[in-house]
Amino acid sequence: MARPASQDKKLQERLQKNGHIPKHIAVIMDGNGRWAKKRSLPRVAGHHEGVNSVRDMVETCAQIGVKFLTLYTFSTENWNRPKDEVSILMRLLVSSLRDERDRLHNNNVRVMTIGDFGSLPQDAQDEFLDAIDLTKNNTGLTLVLALSYSGRWDITNAMKRIAEQVKQGKLAPESITDEVITQNLATKNIPDPDLLIRTSGELRISNFLLWQLAYSEMYVTDILWPDFRRTALYEAIESFQSRERRFGKVSEQIGAPSKTSSKNYVRRLLKSVSGI
Repeated sequence: MARPASQDKKLQERLQKNGHIPKHIAVIMDGNGRWAKKRSLPRVAGHHEGVNSVRDMVETCAQIGVKFLTLYTFSTENWNRPKDEVSILMRLLVSSLRDERDRLHNNNVRVMTIGDFGSLPQDAQDEFLDAIDLTKNNTGLTLVLALSYSGRWDITNAMKRIAEQVKQGKLAPESITDEVITQNLATKNIPDPDLLIRTSGELRISNFLLWQLAYSEMYVTDILWPDFRRTALYEAIESFQSRERRFGKVSEQIGAPSKTSSKNYVRRLLKSVSGI
C-alpha cells in the first residue's frame, strides 16, 4: 500500500535536514530470481517487478536531490546465463526504456550508460542512443545504467588506453597517477559513489565499480530487489548519514560534528503514522 504523500514528504524533509544526501548512489540490484521463486513464478516475473523498483528509485532520488544514480543493470558475467533468460532480459531492457523514456525526460533526468555498449543487440543500442540523445541536456538526476559492465573490464580497458598513450609518447610512465587512471575509466565524468546499496543480503560487490568504490559506504539489506522501495532507500540513506567518512584521516582532522539526528527516524515515523 502506498504511503500518504504528506508522510513521504515528511520523511524526505527529515532526511534532508538530518545530514548530507549522497551525491552519487550505486546499486547492485539483486534478488529478482529468488523473489520469483518464492512465489512459484518464472524468473522473468522477478525481472518485471524489479522494473517497478527502478522506477520508484529513480523518482525518489530525483526528489531528494541525489545527483547520480548508477544501477548495475547487466554485468559482463550475465552473458553466461541461459540464452533464453538473456534474450528476455534484453527485450525487457528495450521495452522498459521505451516506456520510461518520456517520463525520464519530463522529470529532467539525464540517461547515460557505461559498459561494453557494442556487445548489446542492435535494437537495444538504438533504444539507448535515442534516450541518451533525448535527455542529454537535462540537468536533474543523472541515471547511469551499467550495461555489459564489470569492474575488471573497466580497469583493463583503462590500462590499454594508458599503455597506448605511453607507447605514442604522449604520457610518461612516471606521470601515471590515480587521476590519470580515473580519467581513463568508463566513469571519467562521474564522481565516485558515496553510497553502495546491495539488496538480497549478499556480502560481495560482484565485480562492480572496483576502482570507484574505494571509499564508498556500503549498505546491505536482505530485501530482494523487487521489494525494494523508497522506504528502504530512506533507511539506507539514514544509515549513511550516521557514519563518519574519514578517508584515512582521524576524526579531529575532518572536524566531524557530533551526531545529533535521532536514530532510526524513518522506522519510528512510519510506526507512529501507521499505528503498527
